[in-house]
Amino acid sequence: MICGSVTITTGTVTVGGYDVVKDYKKARSLVGLVPQEIALNPFITVIRAVEIARGLYGKPKDEVLTEKTLKMLSLWEKKDNRVQQLSGGMKRRVLIAKALMNEPKVLFLDEPTAGVDVDLRRDLWDSVRVLKENGTTIVLTTHYLEEAESMADRVGIINKGELTLVEEKSALMKRLGGKKLILHLVDTPKEIPQALKDFQVTFDREKNTLEYEYNPEGESEITALFNEVKDAGIVFHDMETQEQSLEDIFVELVKK
Repeated sequence: MICGSVTITTGTVTVGGYDVVKDYKKARSLVGLVPQEIALNPFITVIRAVEIARGLYGKPKDEVLTEKTLKMLSLWEKKDNRVQQLSGGMKRRVLIAKALMNEPKVLFLDEPTAGVDVDLRRDLWDSVRVLKENGTTIVLTTHYLEEAESMADRVGIINKGELTLVEEKSALMKRLGGKKLILHLVDTPKEIPQALKDFQVTFDREKNTLEYEYNPEGESEITALFNEVKDAGIVFHDMETQEQSLEDIFVELVKK
């Protein structure tokens, strides 16, 4: 609806203060869209594809912007290649280049790394970081939640067609992201002291480990826990921490 590909039946949307229906030309001039589907003319060159995209917004040819955009996306050496000669990942880069030719203030990325190899995915995200640093607002839809965890400032979770949560990522991870401290013991204790049971520490006899789950806000309790372990005469040779990922939080929220 924001990009104009679906008709609004009720309510209103504004971009930069412009109504996307009443002031659609001004609103869309601020928006770029990278669709999930690769829809490109296979017979034109890369540079021609992005030049046409800029012209569709009624903007004059800008050779400096074109070169800068293609170089940022590692497409400059491919500028004279026909689209049909490119790999799937390189075609996705062309889609992003086209979306950037109107210098959008808001850029929508619809699963831009679907089916893209690891190296290309990293290059794409480096490009996205540059755009973000330059002030472009980026709206990303993705099923790769590690990408959202790495890149996003705010996270929205959609479940069964409803936006169930929108929150700053750091606040969300702090509020719902649990941690686990695991102590690998030297000797196997006969029993767990009551003081450690009060901390709700669990003992995995098979792994010979003590495990303590806590919320990041409760990190101050770790010092007290270590004091109790020391007082109990329990010796450990290694320790590790595990942290819930955004994907773990997503799965729990969707289940609820």
